[in-house]
Amino acid sequence: MQDQYLRRIEYLRISITDRCNLRCQYCMPAEGVQWLPHDSILSFEEILRLMRISTQLGFRRFRVTGGEPLVRKGILGFLRESAQLPGVDDLMLTTNGLLLPEMAFDIKSAGVQRINISLDTMDRDRFYENTRGGDVSKVIQGIFRSLEAGLNPVKINVVVVRGFNTDELPSFLTLAKEYPLHVRFIELMPIGVSSEHRSDFVSIQEMKELLGLEDDIPIKDIPGGGPAEYFRPNGYKGSIGFISALSRHFCNTCNRVRLTADGKLRPCLHSKHEVDFREVLRSGISDQEVMKLFAQAVWHKPAEHHMNNEAWQDTRVMSQIGG
Repeated sequence: MQDQYLRRIEYLRISITDRCNLRCQYCMPAEGVQWLPHDSILSFEEILRLMRISTQLGFRRFRVTGGEPLVRKGILGFLRESAQLPGVDDLMLTTNGLLLPEMAFDIKSAGVQRINISLDTMDRDRFYENTRGGDVSKVIQGIFRSLEAGLNPVKINVVVVRGFNTDELPSFLTLAKEYPLHVRFIELMPIGVSSEHRSDFVSIQEMKELLGLEDDIPIKDIPGGGPAEYFRPNGYKGSIGFISALSRHFCNTCNRVRLTADGKLRPCLHSKHEVDFREVLRSGISDQEVMKLFAQAVWHKPAEHHMNNEAWQDTRVMSQIGG
């Protein structure tokens, strides 16, 4: 369907849990966050109902996120049912990768076509410090298990933070050169804890200059419904992508809305405006009425975000919304 700015909205990102097995520094405060009670989270049946309704409005792409989605009990059964819904053309998953060594083949069998894995550093000590206790070797093992399982493409999401991982960017380039992996460098957004660290921001232009890619020609053959600009230097088995949320934002072509774990439909990541579908779904109204409310929420999607001049002004952190 289209919103009021004539953008085609067909991509729903679904957070199935606010819980996570890591405590990444730019995602949540050191003391963590208070988890939502179980009955505040949408059931899988409620999420599947919303997915079915959204496909009747033209939604075709669905990404399952968290928190960390793989920590939710019953995730494989949910993924299997999601993949079998009529109208679901593209089922994707974003994960921190810790559980992939054991689950990658099951995720593929459940019907997930492709996967994004968050990995900001491959340095063992940095990873441990940044995630407050994580083991990077498990994530790296999970990346290669995903390739073995036939998930395609396997994308690596790297949030670039000045003074933390800028020196590692060439190592990520090597990863994409030697393996069929698609490494995407992402600008740090002023969300949650990271809103206090604008001086750590590195623009896409600076990243390209650091990597010597400023003169390369973008390619168009990497599957996905997102905003990344991809490059494949000569001799690379994979590709390098850049996601510019701030320096050259992509709001005019944004094709997505988000569903939080507690059932709030959020038309824009950086807007506090949400529509409460948990109470709607539990009120007993018909699918037709739910569809009407869903369409209205999408229609009122904002023209653009204001992250360039506003910090995150919200009661939620990123793990509670879904990336």
